[in-house]
Amino acid sequence: MSAPGTSATSPGASGASATSSGASVADVAAPPLAGLTTLRVGGPPRRAAVATTRAELVEAVAAADAAGEPVLLVGGGSNLLVADAGFAGTLVLVRTRGVERESADACGGVFLRVAAGEDWDALVALTVANGWSGLEAMSGVPGSTGATPVQNVGAYGSEVSDTLASVLTWDRAEGRLRTFAAADCRFGYRTSRFKTEPGRYVVLEVVFQLREADLSAPVRYAELARVLGVQVGQRAPLAAVRDAVLGLRRAKGMVVDAADPDTWSTGSFFTNPVLDAAAAAALPEGAPRFDAGDGRVKTSAAWLVEHAGFPRGTGLPGPASISTKHTLALTNRGGATAEDVLALARRVRDGVRERFGVELVPEPDLVGCGL
Repeated sequence: MSAPGTSATSPGASGASATSSGASVADVAAPPLAGLTTLRVGGPPRRAAVATTRAELVEAVAAADAAGEPVLLVGGGSNLLVADAGFAGTLVLVRTRGVERESADACGGVFLRVAAGEDWDALVALTVANGWSGLEAMSGVPGSTGATPVQNVGAYGSEVSDTLASVLTWDRAEGRLRTFAAADCRFGYRTSRFKTEPGRYVVLEVVFQLREADLSAPVRYAELARVLGVQVGQRAPLAAVRDAVLGLRRAKGMVVDAADPDTWSTGSFFTNPVLDAAAAAALPEGAPRFDAGDGRVKTSAAWLVEHAGFPRGTGLPGPASISTKHTLALTNRGGATAEDVLALARRVRDGVRERFGVELVPEPDLVGCGL
């Protein structure tokens, strides 16, 4: 389960031109990234600006590109680990707003156009309240809507790609607006064309196609089905699915809570490995195996971490530790630095590699640092 909230960052094409909208971007004091991210680590950027409209967002990025300045886009800050030294470029805070119901018909359902800066869970709550089915299993995922297509955010058997119709972007390489239909987004497990071409596209708006229904999409996740009292593949009332998902996520420390250090994280720090047949065959007999297509097998990163000798709570009392509620969440127990978190991540990654020969891949964006 991944958490949105940031856009991958790197310098775009130098000389990209801004739109002629006349938008004016407001510069703001450059705050430490620790105060803008759910992991609560990271130093300050060199410069910061806030964009409250689509035109301002384009202008801020295009102006930085024209000046040869690296850009870091931050929405909810929930999938971001920034170095203690900070970011040597321009931070653009994505604060755009707007949810527009574009159309509805018996066959196509409801089309919602959502600004990149809209809070994701607030959007999910809105769809549930209005009887628009499709996003409910991703309740409680922190961050902003614009980040969700980048890594094809998913939870409890649902992915953004299931309901996404199109994405409006600013192409930094070509200096123009571009819209991508879902089929052109190259979605895969926690990936997309926006992630595989890091820094090129700025997500401005996302259009979702949802069903008008009192019942959810088919429940695909066994744990969620058990809580709801339904069979996998059956549907359940939208509100019941949202409540069940929020309950499950809270029990795992996956709903951000200012009073709970177990939630001061980026969500799952490592993605579930997808292995070829030979690598999967080398796993111990008890390791989970799921068909990933094309002869590949997906296994559980949490299982690998636990069985490599890193149970929940590893690293306590901190300053960084594995969550006491979820094996894949690396948490800041208060006062941790980015290097504290990275040291723990390296320890876990190296331990899994030595025990199982599997290389874990980090899920959050690492800015100015690496494993």
